[in-house]
Amino acid sequence: MKKKIALIFGITGQDGSYLAELLLRKNYVVYGVKRRTSLIHTTRIDHIYKDPHLKTNLILKYGDVTDFSNVFNLVNEIKPNEIYNLAAQSNVGVSFELAEYTAQTDSIGTLRILEAIRIIDKKRKMKFYQASTSEIFGNSPDKPYNEKSRFEPVSPYGTAKLYSFWITKNYREAYSIFASNGILFNHESPRRGENFISRKTIIGIIKVLKGHQKCLYLGNLNSKRDWGHAKEFVLAQWKILQHKTPDDFVIATGKNYSVKDLVNLVLKKLNIKCIWKRHQNGLEYAISMSDQGHIKKSQIVIKQDMRYFRPNEVHDLKGDYSKARRVIKWKPKINFDQLIDEMITQEMKNYK
Repeated sequence: MKKKIALIFGITGQDGSYLAELLLRKNYVVYGVKRRTSLIHTTRIDHIYKDPHLKTNLILKYGDVTDFSNVFNLVNEIKPNEIYNLAAQSNVGVSFELAEYTAQTDSIGTLRILEAIRIIDKKRKMKFYQASTSEIFGNSPDKPYNEKSRFEPVSPYGTAKLYSFWITKNYREAYSIFASNGILFNHESPRRGENFISRKTIIGIIKVLKGHQKCLYLGNLNSKRDWGHAKEFVLAQWKILQHKTPDDFVIATGKNYSVKDLVNLVLKKLNIKCIWKRHQNGLEYAISMSDQGHIKKSQIVIKQDMRYFRPNEVHDLKGDYSKARRVIKWKPKINFDQLIDEMITQEMKNYK
């Protein structure tokens, strides 16, 4: 049987690496696109080359979704069965500082891929998956969020991703392209970038415990997020493209926790006992109640800092994945506690 060919934009990211593994194990030939930089950013997929059964079907190409001629040439050369667009400037906070770059990558980048498919794939055999995000809901009152909820993004990232959502839907309806959106809520793993709140919190608290830094500084502790495991969420991405018709799906766990809940869980799992207090300005801080590792009693372990607050905040995200459960038979299995356990275990190994 002829092997399916997949093209992944953003293969070196968290989702890209898990998706590559999944597809390779399903006997796909996987082409991965990575940007040309002066540093080698393949850490998340390097282990694949140690597996003789997987490495022969993984081919990396240089590319960038901000360059249409490059995107066009890649799609035309490879002629994949499935295209996954996971390429993005995905940090919400950074998007306020790099708004134009975020738009070029996260919105117009999607358009470039769809245009390439429209021109090249005359028989409409290619399937396209667009990585959307819960940030497109912003602070919409329609909670928990499903496929029919209103969109009210409050950041350049969320706004750029909303354009991608609509242009994907538009090309599906206007040109009969098999183009689907996965509206993914927060999904984490040991491969998460260090500047994302889940891993930043775990790394920071471990560093304080090991004596490598005095205190962890954080922004809004009250923001609530629906956190799942990236490995399970990429399975949903694949399932979305195996469905007989293109469609849009919310992928979530249906449960949410605040950043403070995350911090408290990490502290508990590392046996660090703290008490929370509040400054007159309203900012909170956590003080150690006993000696633990390099932490001394009465030491400030966590501290809020206005530098880490965003110009505009999404307050409360929780997804309703009923449609995904019903239509593509997907549901999450790894809970929040298990996810944080795995991330802490791996981070402690990194320190050893």
